[in-house]
Amino acid sequence: MTTDESRLAESLEQLSDVAAEAGLDPAAARDEGLRVAAALAEAVPGAAPAWAEVAHPGLTDVARINEAFFDAASSGRRWRGAPTDLLDALVASRHSLAAEYAEALTEVASSAVMLGTAPIWVIANASAASGAYLAAARLPSHGLPGLPGGPLGGVPGMGFGSPDTMRPNVPGPIDPRLLELVLPGSTGAQGDPDGVPTPGATATAAPAEPPAGPGKAAEPEKSVEELLAELDAMIGLARVKKEIHRQVALLSVEKMRTHAGLKAPKMSRHLIFVGNPGTGKTTVARLVGGIYKALGLLPTGQLVEVDRSELVAGYVGQTALKTAEVCAKATGGVLFIDEAYALTGDQYAEEAVNTLVKEMEDHREDLVVIVAGYPDPMVRFIAQNPGLASRFTTTIEFDDYSDDELLDILDSIATGSDYELTTEAHTRVRHILQATPRTSAFGNGRFSRNLFEQAVGRHAWRLKDATEPTRDELRLLTADDVTDQPDDAPAGAPAEPEGEAPVAPEATPEDPAALRADPDGPAGTDEAVSNEHDEQDDTSATEHEDTA
Repeated sequence: MTTDESRLAESLEQLSDVAAEAGLDPAAARDEGLRVAAALAEAVPGAAPAWAEVAHPGLTDVARINEAFFDAASSGRRWRGAPTDLLDALVASRHSLAAEYAEALTEVASSAVMLGTAPIWVIANASAASGAYLAAARLPSHGLPGLPGGPLGGVPGMGFGSPDTMRPNVPGPIDPRLLELVLPGSTGAQGDPDGVPTPGATATAAPAEPPAGPGKAAEPEKSVEELLAELDAMIGLARVKKEIHRQVALLSVEKMRTHAGLKAPKMSRHLIFVGNPGTGKTTVARLVGGIYKALGLLPTGQLVEVDRSELVAGYVGQTALKTAEVCAKATGGVLFIDEAYALTGDQYAEEAVNTLVKEMEDHREDLVVIVAGYPDPMVRFIAQNPGLASRFTTTIEFDDYSDDELLDILDSIATGSDYELTTEAHTRVRHILQATPRTSAFGNGRFSRNLFEQAVGRHAWRLKDATEPTRDELRLLTADDVTDQPDDAPAGAPAEPEGEAPVAPEATPEDPAALRADPDGPAGTDEAVSNEHDEQDDTSATEHEDTA
């Protein structure tokens, strides 16, 4: 057993001893501590086998180790920001050892993040959990034991105290490895660029977040009606809008029936988005998160967007950890998996999908998953696992934009940037659209964005020698500016991409393997990266549309 594993074992023994002294079951306290440790170390590479060495000595099977670790983490995640059940019981009974039990839990949290090389946000989570335990017992919070004080465990700019200001009744010296995890190589005093106080220096902890000034008032949360109005204001997407409105009606009535004491069938909230790139899938997914939050179905409603590369690791065993980490970040909101069909055809993808199904079940009340991709490959993706088929029962189709809709998107982008297309420019754009084949590589919203950016470049080149251009000359894009012939650019002009449509690999939607750069490895796909930009471009287009 390594030093870090011994430290966790010792902190669990201390927790059990306090529980026994308080009249609680020591085994229950140890189990609670193990679940806290797993939940906080869930995203720490290599933490699972180290945790298992303490929790299940002698267990060597990787699959069983991961299963035990993630089961414990799943049941302990609710204690990342709230007191544990046994601590709650001690506090409710006003037991004299409630504070000591809370302190023992902070030792467990501190030991958990030392089971591997923890990312800084994991340390912040552990410190926030410690703060919740101490707050429940009405003790001052000064960060994790062994880490300079501050409500977020010494995260720069989020409250970083001095070692001298640490809570004196927490045993153990400052562990320099924890300080190194926060800012590697940082030894400067307060006021230095690193912002890390040297041992022995006195410092006043900064507030976790700067107070909002008069001009920084928090933006009010939007209602369901406001979010649906944003959806309706998007260009095109008639079928999408109709289906989202139908989903809102179903979920709203389900909620009202529950409040009225009636039985309400549980509707699956997970969705499949099918369609070509640039058709607004990411934008709509973000609105869905906001709508579900406004309906009270999700606590936070944030959107976490990923593809294969962010779910699959380099070898079997680590993929489950990586996928669970992503799901943990999305819990409370929406996990959006673009080009989801890339998660087929190899053992890494299978491991990711199996973990995803488990996470969807464990967090069925506070996690919505939306998978997106081309229609035919998505059918095969859903069919590969019975758990997916039973959870994804609603498919929303995103149609390609028509010529009129693409021209409207172009106008909205231009208007949002204080440009305007002349009548002749509109005619030229229509000719370009009519001559452009609508293959699977067609960029939709991105196509309009590309036309606009190229037109602005030619407009600037056209006015490069103008000394006092008029306001109209500065804002009007002419037919010459939107030509699709890059060879017309004068010598010395910046190079432009050949053709208007984005370059894509030779692949068809029927062959998802052809869309992956490396079907057997963990790397992301070139197509997925391209499509991520497609969705971002379309998001920009719809945002400009709101100002049109």
